Formats: sequence, structure tokens, C-alpha cells
Amino acid sequence: MSAEQKLIAIEEISEANAPAIYVAGGLQQFIDLVKGEVLGEVPDLTTRKGRERIASLAAKVSKSKTAVEKPGRDYLRRLKEMPKVVEAELREFVTTMDNLRDEVRQPLTDWQTVEDARVDRHNDAIARMKELATDLGALDAEQLEARATELSQFALGEAWEEFEAEAARTKEASMDALVVAVAARKKYDAEQAELTRLRAEAEAREQKEREERIAREAEERVRREAEQKAQAEREAAQRRELEAKAAAERRELELKLQAEQAERARAQAEADRVATEQRAEQERQAAARRAEEAAEQAREDERRRADAAAAEIVRQQQQRERDVAHRRSINRAALEAFIAGGMTEECAKQAITLIAERKIPNITIQY
Repeated sequence: MSAEQKLIAIEEISEANAPAIYVAGGLQQFIDLVKGEVLGEVPDLTTRKGRERIASLAAKVSKSKTAVEKPGRDYLRRLKEMPKVVEAELREFVTTMDNLRDEVRQPLTDWQTVEDARVDRHNDAIARMKELATDLGALDAEQLEARATELSQFALGEAWEEFEAEAARTKEASMDALVVAVAARKKYDAEQAELTRLRAEAEAREQKEREERIAREAEERVRREAEQKAQAEREAAQRRELEAKAAAERRELELKLQAEQAERARAQAEADRVATEQRAEQERQAAARRAEEAAEQAREDERRRADAAAAEIVRQQQQRERDVAHRRSINRAALEAFIAGGMTEECAKQAITLIAERKIPNITIQY
């Protein structure tokens, strides 16, 4: 088969034969055909014709690739569209069938709703009868009797339908529990009333005994207080006599102490006067020394400030000289680079000056 026939065979790929071609390993036959065609030649690179032949073979490979790839891509797009079509069709089918199912079942659904309501009504009533007989321990007799009254209002009969027997059993069991609970509660209340009466009698007896004891203790307290008052009066008289004697002795001692204190105060005042004069002289001398030292310190501080200011001026001058030398060195290097690049020295100097003065936008010299 010639090269033209192979190319035509590739180009004859169509929608009809695509399913048989684009399968695992299905394209290997075309790869083998193209390889056999382009790798069978060894063109001469030293000639223009040989180089053009290589370019022609490469172009033929690209053309063969496109001839196989394009129908394949078209086939792949059709395959990707098919699931969408199937999905839409299935979705419409499922929706229609669901609606048909619901329409057919609607009478049964309606009947089931009514039936569920009927059964729930009976179950709720039975549950209420059971609930009336639960948690009875915390209720008093009046509440228990109210529950029994509510339970008795549940009328039995054919209206209960198939739940009649269960309703009768539940009502009887709940009523029995309520009757027992009412009887137990009334017995408990009677016992509590009797206990209350007995406690009241005991409290009355205790109150009487307490009052009698308080009266006896009051009489004993009055007697003790009278004895204590008489004893206190005797002791008070003795204390007054002793206090008068002690007061006279204290007065005599106080006069003596006052005289001694006056003498000590005079001597202390004289000593304080002398000490005050001595401290004043010492403070005057110390103040004079401090003033002299402060003046000397101020003169020393002023000398240091003057020396520091002079040193700072020298340092700043040296820094400016170093900056000028540094900038001159960088400008000189830039000038030499401009001249080496073909500019005249005058133009180069003018360019560096304009850049240094920031008159050229977006161009600066890094110092």
C-alpha cells in the first residue's frame, strides 16, 4: 500500500466505523503505518532537498495525527452527550411512573389516613386511662378523686370497635389502682392528722414545763441579784475609801513629779538651744561647701559640653568630607562609564549633574 493510500485510509475514518477504531489498541495500526512511512527514509541533512524532505515527513505526521484525532474528538463528544439524553429520558420516565403510582394508590392512602386517625384516637384514649393511674404517690386525696372522676367519664361500648375489650381492661385496672391509692392516701392523711394532734399535745406540755422552769429561774435570779447588789454596795464603800486615800497619795506624787519635770524641761531647753545653734552653724558650713562644689561641678559640666560640641562639629565636618569624597568617587565612576559608552566628557558631566539633582525622572544614583 502506497503512502497516499495509507493517508486516504486514515482520512476515511467516519462515524460508522468510529466504534470499531477508537477502542483500546485500535489506533496502533495507524501509528505503525505512519512510522513505516516516515522512519523508512534517511534524508541527507547536508542538502537543502534533504532538509525539506525531513520537514515534509514531519508535516505528514502532523496531518495524519489530525486526521485521526479530529474524528475521535467528534466521536468522544457524541459519547459524552449520550448520557445526558439517557438521563433526561429516564428522569421523565421515572417522574411519570411515580405520579401514576401515586394516582393509583391515592384511594388506599386516603383510607389509610382515616384508619390511622381512628386507631390513634382509640390508642390515645387508652393511653390517657393508663396515664391517670400512674405517678399516684405524689398526689393528695382530692387530686386522686379528680382522676377517678375523669376515668369514670370514659364510656365503654361499641364505639370502641375492636378496642372495646382492651379499653374495658385498662379502665378497670386504672380504676382499681385509683381506688387503692385513694384509700391509702386517706389512711395516710388520717395518720398524719393523729400525729399532728399528738405533736400539738406534746408541744403544749413542753410549753407548760418551759414556762414553769422560766418562772423558777426568774425567782432564783431575783434572789441572786438582791444578794449581789448588797455585796456590791459593801464593796463600793470599801473602794471609795481606798480610792480617796490613793487619790491623796497620787496628788502628792504628781506635785513632786511636776517639779522634777519642770527642772528637766529647763535643762533640756538649754541643751536644745545649744544643739540648735551648733546645727545651724554646721548647716551653714555645709551649705557653703555644697554651693562651692555645685559651682565647680557646673564649670566642669560646661567644659565637657563645650568639648563635646567641638568634637561633634569636627565629627560632622569629617562625615561631610567623607560623603563628598564618596559621592565624588561614585560620580567619577559614572562619568568614566558614560565616556566609555561613547559620550563626551561635557555631556557625561551634565548627565551626572542632572541625575544627582533628581531632574531626570525614575533615574537615581545610589551613593
